[in-house]
Amino acid sequence: MQESILLIGFGAIGLEITKRLVDDPQVRIAQILVRPGKEAMLKEAMLRGEIDNGVRIISSIEELDPIPDCVLECASHAAVAEFAPYFLSQGIDFGLISTGALSDPTLMQCLKIESKNGNSQLFVVPGAIGGVDALAAAGAENLDKVIYTSKKLPMSWTGTPADIEFDLSSIKEATVIFNGSARQAAKLYPKNANVAATIALAGLGFEDTKVTLVADPNAKGNTHHLEAFGSFGELDVTIIGNSLPSNPKSSALTAYSAVRALKNRTQHVCI
Repeated sequence: MQESILLIGFGAIGLEITKRLVDDPQVRIAQILVRPGKEAMLKEAMLRGEIDNGVRIISSIEELDPIPDCVLECASHAAVAEFAPYFLSQGIDFGLISTGALSDPTLMQCLKIESKNGNSQLFVVPGAIGGVDALAAAGAENLDKVIYTSKKLPMSWTGTPADIEFDLSSIKEATVIFNGSARQAAKLYPKNANVAATIALAGLGFEDTKVTLVADPNAKGNTHHLEAFGSFGELDVTIIGNSLPSNPKSSALTAYSAVRALKNRTQHVCI
């Protein structure tokens, strides 16, 4: 029996997830929830064959039919705050890509309470970074320092606070545009700091995880560098990620990570 998935949001990542699961015998994107007014865009994608004709496109949770087995968010921090408490309280597992939303301690506490009340699980998709399993295995008690560095082409930071503080088009060498905690990074760079938030959740927390964001004209793709030190030893992981063809700001590995998380829910043997 296929597990029925509700997808919240449908940008480049949502499209890639849907395409990769279209013929999966055990996992099916059955419904896609988008903001009112966005339905026509999805119907056009359906006509182009990018979405299964059987997928229901809805703009309100009142339209859900049937009730999903699991929900996956790939929309925004606001979508996590709006929908995760409801589904968790109803006993429906909720996966999220916009991990930075959990930097809000009030929301985090709310989701813990609702998942307990609903006997459901909130699960974080690792996304564009590797080594999260090892970091989580070490645990905060075995970690002394965790550092995350994100390096992107200068114009990739367009529309962020760096766009105000720096003339991005004139940057000729690697330039640090932010240095601070994971909580600060998630607040100031919400569309760029989901990896920082994931690392913080797996390791030392939002206050003690150090984050550096760099605009580098010589960057090869989006580079994520994770370093951790502690009684467990040392961890050093670098990912140079490619973007999805449909959106240069969306990580291909994030979409693949989400597909893996959904497929693992139905497997008898998981890695």
